[in-house]
Order: sequence, then C-alpha cells, then structure tokens
Amino acid sequence: MEFGCKMESSISTLTNGKKRKDDPDHHHHGHRAAKRVKSKPAGADELEEVEPRISVLPDRLLHPITAKELMELLHYAALGKSNGVKQPSWCGLRGQRRIEGVNVAVVEGVSQSDFYKHYLTLRNLRTKYSNRLSFMSSNSSSSSLLSTIFSSEVDSFAQPSLSMEQKRNIKINNVLSHHPVVHKYGTTKRGLTAYVLTQEELIHGHYPVKGLPGFEDFLALYSTDITDSSPLFGLDCEMCLTEMGYELTRVSLVDGDGKCLMDELVKPHNKIRDYLTNFSGITAAMLDPVKTTLRDIQMKLLTLLPIDAVLVGHSINKDLEALRLIYPHVIDTSLLYARELGKRFKLKVLADVVLGRRIQTQDEKGHHPLEDALAALDLAKYLISKSPLKVVEDHLEDLWGWSIKEDDEPTPSSRFADVLQHLGRTVGYVGKRSDLTLHPANQLWHNSDKQVVDSFRKWSKCPFFSALSLSGFSGVPPCQDHKMSWYLQDMCVVFAGPLPAGFSEKAVRRLFRCCGSIRAVEMLETTHRVRRTGTSAKPKYYPPLPGFASKVLSRRFL
Repeated sequence: MEFGCKMESSISTLTNGKKRKDDPDHHHHGHRAAKRVKSKPAGADELEEVEPRISVLPDRLLHPITAKELMELLHYAALGKSNGVKQPSWCGLRGQRRIEGVNVAVVEGVSQSDFYKHYLTLRNLRTKYSNRLSFMSSNSSSSSLLSTIFSSEVDSFAQPSLSMEQKRNIKINNVLSHHPVVHKYGTTKRGLTAYVLTQEELIHGHYPVKGLPGFEDFLALYSTDITDSSPLFGLDCEMCLTEMGYELTRVSLVDGDGKCLMDELVKPHNKIRDYLTNFSGITAAMLDPVKTTLRDIQMKLLTLLPIDAVLVGHSINKDLEALRLIYPHVIDTSLLYARELGKRFKLKVLADVVLGRRIQTQDEKGHHPLEDALAALDLAKYLISKSPLKVVEDHLEDLWGWSIKEDDEPTPSSRFADVLQHLGRTVGYVGKRSDLTLHPANQLWHNSDKQVVDSFRKWSKCPFFSALSLSGFSGVPPCQDHKMSWYLQDMCVVFAGPLPAGFSEKAVRRLFRCCGSIRAVEMLETTHRVRRTGTSAKPKYYPPLPGFASKVLSRRFL
C-alpha cells in the first residue's frame, strides 16, 4: 500500500500555536527577537513559542519512509523527550511540547502520484502541508497499518506507576474487549436498530428470506424502513409433530408494553403424530374444538402489526418457520446475549439471571408462549435501555461465568495505545470495523467515508491521538461509469465513436465533461485505426461507447 504522507498536517492542525508573523511586534522588533533566540541554551527551542513543525533534509524526501520510521515520528510527536522517547532518526520535529493532539488519516488507494495528477485542484494540500513523503508498507490494507500503529512498541519508555483503581480498570478492559457481546455491539448505548439482524445475518442463520429456496410459499409481510422509535412486539410459538413435520399449534404476541394482543390455538393442516406436550403444553383435548387455521393467524398478524414493527423472539427463526412468515425486521435474544464459539443461552436461564424471573417451571405442562414472548421482549428492552458494556459488567460472572482475579497484577505494556492511556491521554479510532488492539469503547464504526468525516467533525473534543480510516478510491462502487471516468482521465488522447448523426462538438464536450477538463475536440468524418506511439505492438482499438453510431472523436486532456 502506498499513500501520500503529509507529516505536518498530522500534527500541527490540532495545535494552538501561532506563527510569529501574526505577532504585531514582529516587524518592529525582529532583530531583538533574533538575539533572544540566540541567547537561549541548547535545547531551549522546545520552549520557544513556535508552531510545531517537521523538517526533512531534501535528499531524504526522495526516499519512501518505512513503517518503523513512521512509528518513530508518531511516538515522539505524541510522547516527546519528557517520556524518554528520542527524536526520529530521519527528520526533526520542533515545538513538540506544544502539540495538543495528533491525528493520522489513512486513505486507501491514494498515492503521491495522485497528488501531482490533480495538483491544481488540491489547493488545501499545496498551501498547508510543506512536506509530502511517500510511505511504502507491506501491509495490504489500512486496517493492518492502523493496527500496527496502535500496537507498536514504544522504545525506552518508563512505565508509570499505576493506582489500584487504574490497575483494575486495565484488567476489566482487557477482559471485556474480548467478550462476544462487546465485540459485536460495542460499548456505548445504542438504539434498537443496532440490534436488528441484517440481511446477511438472516441468510447466514437460515431465517425465512424472500427469494431463497425453501421459502417460496411463505407469506411476506409488507414492511417499511425502521427507526429507533419503531414499536417492539414479542412473539413466541408452540409446535407439534405432524406427518409433514413440525406445524404451528399455538401463537402468542405482546406489544411493547407487555399487553397481550394474541394468544390462540391453531389447528394443524396435517395429521398429528406427536403433540410434544412436555414442551408445547398442547393436548389432543385442547385442539379438538379448534377451527382456527394457519391462514387465519397470518391474516390476523397482518392487521395487528404496523408496517415498521420489530419482532422480538428467542430463536425466532423457528417461530417464523412455523408461521410460514417472512419478515425482515427481527431481534433474536438467543443471539443478542451471545456466548463464545456460537453457543446460546436458553431463554429460561436468561430470564432467571438477567430479569430475575422464573419461567418454564412446570415441565410436565410444557411452556407457555405468552410467558416466553414477554420474557424475550423484556430481555431486548433491558439491553437496549442500558448498553452492551453495562449488561456484560453486571452479569459477567453470574451469566457468562467470567471472572477477574484481584491478585493478578497487570503486565506492564509498552504498546503505543496502552502507553497513551496510562498517561491519561485519550485515544480514538473512526472508520470501518477493524481488528485493532484498541478497546471497542474508543472506536466508532461507520460504513462510508462521509459518515467517518461527519462523526469526526461532531466530536466536541477530539482525542489526543486519533486515527481515521477512509476508503478513498477503494470505497467507490465498481460501477461502469466510475471505471470509464478513471480510464479516460489517465489518457492524453481519447478516440470515441461512432457517434450519432448530427452529434455536435458542444454535445461531445457535455458528454465527456465528467472525465475532466478538455483542451480540444476534433470531429473526424472517417473512421481511423489507432496505433500506440513509441512501440511496435499491434494497433490498439478503442471500443466504441454504447449508443454511438457514425463519427469518431479525438479528445485531448490538459
């Protein structure tokens, strides 16, 4: 991976240092100011009222810097001599003590050559950043580079003494950062949409999904986009075994306040072989007088559920299969309270430990679906109302069986992120979800570059050390229009055609305007064979663009 490394921007843009030219006395007392600087002892430049600035020897600008050299600069910029970190071996940094923050922005797919290609349009980079160096990394992605930055070892750093509270916080953070719930959902409080299963999760978990084989005759309920204010509904079903497999015998539905909206018995369409009374609580005597069919239940659900409803259940995929129903907005509490290695808690255990509620106590009479639907609903509301981190902390030992030993001393860490946090300096990451050696509480995950930038701008106070991961060109959808635009921008002359009869030069300019500025357009009345200059290769034909029919265009770029 290669990207333009703009050293000054990564440091000085977050400082409050003022340039000396802003001093009103600078022009009148410049000579005296110079004398005062000269009279300072060696090393006093660190105390000067100067803006932090990087200096690089001219011959060093010609060679790409390595990952190790980049780490040297970042460590010194963030920690400095006062923490035992030496100046970088390949550059000089003045005013390090005045640095109030360091930000690293990594843009994939952008190299220094892109800067020179678009030199005229990149005015901000030209005027603000004096040093532009190439960085060559063996890492294949931005996440690998950022992981290297956070986990890099700081040389010659004296580990600060920690209080008992700090040591315990380190232990807790080390344990919780690997917890499956925290790893999946993060640490901060989030709205209910964060816990709704995605389309990929529905497919992977074999939930009924429209268009997939096996669900062709399922009823797909119409729904619209949901928000964090969408209503929740608890759902649970009981089944029996028939000649054709498992079929619905009872269904219960509760609204967000726990009010029962439906609790009905259902007559299976096929002959029953086993009522599964120990689990379902259903007996032959209960079903004999029942006339309600599966179709009746589906129609009733259609009238009861609003179009932005979110269904909550425990292993709710089984309930949807019994209802022969396709619905895209579901929360599954068996996945919400995740365990290691894909294991799942029973609803009875979750209700007992988390809600302090005993359910399914009379095994001989089976389960009560209304009771189970309400328990699943309350489990989802409990986690949403708090936060994944709070729920895990409250039930770390009694539910997940994890413990933190007080007598274990945390091993002193010299990793860059740990050192910063030990010194009380905040660390943050904004970008796509990555496997970083950084606690999830310090990460903000987004799906697009726009969300990353907007999130960074909304920070009332930026972390002392922050990193942004932007997809750049690699994040652009590989549609044909973008491919064509990039293809044309890299060419000095483009031949296109044939064009429709009567196609004017003005229309040609308008058509190709998205690809860059055009120096000249020449309309040719006859077709031409194009040969690449300076080579003996065979003639290269440029394929005609779709929909063109009679002329050839010669197009030159600046």
